[in-house]
Amino acid sequence: MKVPYINLGLQHQKDKQRILKKVSELLDSGMFILGDEVKQFESSFAKISCTKYAVGVANGTDALVLALQYLGIGKGDEVITAPNSYLASGSSIALCGATPVFADVRDDYNIDPDQIRKKITDKTRAIIPVHLTGRPAPMDEINAIAEEFNLHVVEDAAQAVGAKYKGIPVGGLSDVACFSLHPLKNLSAIGDAGIMTTNNKEIHEWLLKARSHGMKSRDECEFWSMNSRLDAVQAAILNVKIRNIEEWTARRRNIAAKYVEELGNLVHVPKEHDFEKSVYHTFIIMTEQRDDLQKFLSEQGVDSKIHYPIAIHQQEAAQQLNTANVSYPQTEKQIAQILSLPVYPELTDEQVSHVCAQVKSFFKSK
Repeated sequence: MKVPYINLGLQHQKDKQRILKKVSELLDSGMFILGDEVKQFESSFAKISCTKYAVGVANGTDALVLALQYLGIGKGDEVITAPNSYLASGSSIALCGATPVFADVRDDYNIDPDQIRKKITDKTRAIIPVHLTGRPAPMDEINAIAEEFNLHVVEDAAQAVGAKYKGIPVGGLSDVACFSLHPLKNLSAIGDAGIMTTNNKEIHEWLLKARSHGMKSRDECEFWSMNSRLDAVQAAILNVKIRNIEEWTARRRNIAAKYVEELGNLVHVPKEHDFEKSVYHTFIIMTEQRDDLQKFLSEQGVDSKIHYPIAIHQQEAAQQLNTANVSYPQTEKQIAQILSLPVYPELTDEQVSHVCAQVKSFFKSK
């Protein structure tokens, strides 16, 4: 039996005709930049995030850059984030001219508030917690630190559409939150796309201009900014797909529960707290025999990935930060042991059972 890590084509089969109809209507309308489809998607996304506002942008990285730019963060400033995330969490800080500062993580892969405290200096301006794997970061502790030191908080919620922390959806737990809608995300476009959420009217109004060159009207530019609009065709497709997000999340959680039940005595598996609702963008296990297990699974037709094998501070691009020799013990331990199992909604029960059976078979042989 083959179990691919992801199957993007399969995801669109149910809604293919509705998506094609939407695209056809858009072609006939000629409304290719912003317009009603974008407004509708922004309204729907704000609703599922329980926020007042949402602003569609070109991708998740632009979202992070725009958030930091609104906060006035630039040269001479420091922003604290996690080292084990996708590199955009750090690169967006550098792209604003500021310095990314990394704080180690807990065993749930999310940034450790105790480590954040140790990294704060008189140059620190903001914290970017990452809801990694679709599991909410400890936002009460992070927001308390931010209030104590007069810092801003920007949620990197790229992997966490629909996740909740103490009953509140991520996206409304900070000054502004940034989501990626990349094809691999839980709610995805068929290309690059992103969206930002906030409850702050001033931020919302600034973002509407900032995503369009800083223009306040067709002919008037208030400030220099980038071109980062959410394409109308992507919004049209997302307007179809967003209706499935609760069903998809439930299926991901069902698969994750099966993995926890079947594999929890063999490998380290995620253990949710009562106040969390993870959406399992990835389902990560940990074992000291990771490399051998991954090779074995591949031989049995089960694809798996490592998210991420190189920490941000270890990237060549980060050498100027002089962090290559800084120790982040929890991150380094995880990098050597983490393995992501398939967890997308289109997996069949038989495929999930096959994954479990093969992991068990590997450890039985040992």
